[in-house]
Amino acid sequence: MGLVTPELGTFIWMFIAFASVFFLLKKYAWPSIVDAIEERNNSIKEALLSAENAKEEMAKLQADNQEILKAARRERELMLKEAKELGDQIVREAKSKATEEAEKVVSSARKAIENDKVAALGEIKKQVASLSVEIAEKVLRHQFEDDQQQKDYFQELMKDVNIN
Repeated sequence: MGLVTPELGTFIWMFIAFASVFFLLKKYAWPSIVDAIEERNNSIKEALLSAENAKEEMAKLQADNQEILKAARRERELMLKEAKELGDQIVREAKSKATEEAEKVVSSARKAIENDKVAALGEIKKQVASLSVEIAEKVLRHQFEDDQQQKDYFQELMKDVNIN
């Protein structure tokens, strides 16, 4: 007792059914399946190409990005260098101007001191002369309190003076 024992009639009908299904599938379903597979294959190829192009474009963009960053860094360094040079120049100019101003102030102060010194010496000379005259006057008045002494002194001075 076997499970299934095929008979020739069943086998023929099975073959006819298989051949009919195969013929129908080959005629109507197979081209659609093949077209779908080819379309799927083409879409996969296009997706891979697109991915490869995107990858190349991404690499290109990254290279461009790196170049832009390098250029920006160079420009930043140049700007910093220029700013430092400008700052140094401003400092030098300010120092130079401050030195000139200080020299002007010192020169002006020296002139003012010299003028004050000359004025003070002139005033001192004037006061010394005035005091000398006052002292001489007081000494002479004290020395010549009487008229006879004054006349005698005058006569003595006259003798010393030779009139030609």
